[in-house]
Amino acid sequence: MRASLLKRLLIAMPTVLLVLTVTFVGLHLAPGDPVRLYLGPTADVATAEATRHALGLDRPLVVQYAAWLARFVTGDWGTSIAQHRPVTRVLGDALGPTLLLTGLSLLASYALGILLGAVQAARRRSRLDAAITAVTTALYALPSYVLALALVLVFAYGAVLWNWPAVLRFPAIGAESVGAEFLDPGARLADRVRHLALPVLTLVVVGAAGTARFVRGSMVEALRQPFVRAARAKGLAERVVVLRHALRNALVPVIVLIGLQLPALFSGVVFVETIFAWPGMGRVTVQAVLGRDYPVVMAATAVFATLVVLGNLLADGAAALVDPRVRGET
Repeated sequence: MRASLLKRLLIAMPTVLLVLTVTFVGLHLAPGDPVRLYLGPTADVATAEATRHALGLDRPLVVQYAAWLARFVTGDWGTSIAQHRPVTRVLGDALGPTLLLTGLSLLASYALGILLGAVQAARRRSRLDAAITAVTTALYALPSYVLALALVLVFAYGAVLWNWPAVLRFPAIGAESVGAEFLDPGARLADRVRHLALPVLTLVVVGAAGTARFVRGSMVEALRQPFVRAARAKGLAERVVVLRHALRNALVPVIVLIGLQLPALFSGVVFVETIFAWPGMGRVTVQAVLGRDYPVVMAATAVFATLVVLGNLLADGAAALVDPRVRGET
């Protein structure tokens, strides 16, 4: 299994390289001059040309890409044009909040999605199944940024306008309140949780809806298998049959689904972090794209692509651990 995972990692490396190449070319062909954005409209031509030469932006595109790639693979990710800080420090400050947001969202969305899908499969063709199907289908089709804006309007601005209790009012901007560093640990943790509530809820609702639909189909298929009929013939309780036999076998493709959903999760994080001003990599990337901060955009793209590849490999490994049949194939 280790050899197979290593082989897949080696196969994925050209994919990451292709993503970086397309991103680099697209950034440089897009309208906008990072030097003019950095210096401002009042800068004279001589200053702009000197800055462009110092940044190496006056060289051919192929030479720029080769030079960046050579530095990148050796650990030199460059310096942010807009912030004058090492790119590693810029992304290092943003990676933690993004992993926190995506980690909580992934765990909660799969826990809720598996629960809903199992309930639907156990009560298939009932009114409850039909109601959950209608709701999850609608939510799954809803773009994450639309849901995020709706939650902000209701639980941030609307809650104040309608004079809702404080427990139902949630902040819509940032990771913590102003002056939170002066709070005691318990109060600061509570403040952070309140700031996490709406971004996490946005990602959980969309993710759980898709997971529930997938789990339902997998569970219904598992309930039709001969081993389930054999378990029922032995006189086992329906709860035991559903949880220990059907659900366990239905979770194998769900684990693989985690790796397939990671690209969608990270793309959703970009929109959600931007809307809620969450200080993560998604928001940093959007700001870097708007400011034509090439080193930050390229490094962030590399990190996102690597996380997606590693997520797929972890999903394959987890599926092999759960199901010996998959282990034999890998």
